[in-house]
Amino acid sequence: MAIEASKSGERTPKIRLGMVGGGAGAFIGAVHRMAARLDDQYDLVAGALSSTPEKSAASGRELGLDPERCYGSYEEMAEKEAARPDGIEAVSIVTPNHVHFPAAKAFLERGIHVICDKPLTSNLEDAKALKAVADKAKALFILTHNYTGYPMVRHARELVRSGELGDLRLVQMEYPQDWLAEPIEQTGQKQAAWRTDPKQSGAGGSTGDIGTHAYNLGSFISGLELDELAADVHTFVEGRRLDDNAHVMLRFKGGAKGMLWCSQVATGNENGLKVRIYGTKAGIEWTQADPNYLWFTRLGEPKQLITRGGAGANAAAARVTRIPSGHPEGYLEAFATIYTEAAAAINAAKAGTAVDAAVVYPTVDDGVKGVAFVEACIASSKQNGGWVKV
Repeated sequence: MAIEASKSGERTPKIRLGMVGGGAGAFIGAVHRMAARLDDQYDLVAGALSSTPEKSAASGRELGLDPERCYGSYEEMAEKEAARPDGIEAVSIVTPNHVHFPAAKAFLERGIHVICDKPLTSNLEDAKALKAVADKAKALFILTHNYTGYPMVRHARELVRSGELGDLRLVQMEYPQDWLAEPIEQTGQKQAAWRTDPKQSGAGGSTGDIGTHAYNLGSFISGLELDELAADVHTFVEGRRLDDNAHVMLRFKGGAKGMLWCSQVATGNENGLKVRIYGTKAGIEWTQADPNYLWFTRLGEPKQLITRGGAGANAAAARVTRIPSGHPEGYLEAFATIYTEAAAAINAAKAGTAVDAAVVYPTVDDGVKGVAFVEACIASSKQNGGWVKV
């Protein structure tokens, strides 16, 4: 993606970025930092990187941050950075789910842009409250549903928007993993421990962790609004407090139907996110494990393989493509696309200009929908799979 330039031809200054969470041993924090660096739009200058001042300071030293800007809490960071003339302009929130709401609120209320990991919050009440704060704030809120950043996902979305698929009938989403097939949270494995803890994760296990990704991706590409769902949510691993598998039937507004399967106990699956969408004229299929390719099939015609950067790729895919066809782009690049789209929106806000209409990123509204999806799944399952309005 092209680096933004000012009207004078000079490079737009980097956005001063802070981070909440993401210290030593945190997987997603490192991913966010790599994504922010990839297109050279941000400069990480401050952090409240861990749950204790000591751990935060140690993580800050490892990242080369100024010790004075390594804070013991997000509250301290929000207050002091907002008071600095060179304070952060945006913050990445990469904590367990239960911290998203209070941390995002603290920065939004001080006019600092927020880039937050998904799901939006650990419960729907907090999600709606955060939306109210974001809607009033003089700052942007970006949710990192990173799979929406893949070029072939953007291509697929444009195919739907342009009518190439006709009227949509079916949306199939799946996201199987196997990393929680055994009770590794009981061994102290950090990532498993908080993701299976309802106090930190919320009501959903696999539904919140990966089901929200599958649901968001299907919605992003199709443009459909969910009306109601029926879910069979289950926990297979004995002693686990949250779900590790779910089968969900979906009814969309307008009459389209869907199914979503998410599992973290599907042996043999590493990160099997897949979306298939079928309309009256054509169908598409995209797999995250092979993200540079999109299958497109018109009714009655042979399957067509569209490649990232290839002759068939549309303008929506091209604007988020960095390297020529045949050179794989993947997870980190897609994640970086969200950061770069956010940078375009933040820079436009700083300049008081309208952001390019082509800029797309998940918002607080998408986040509310994701949390509502999780809570509806849990509610439906408690009713033996009864249909629940979302």
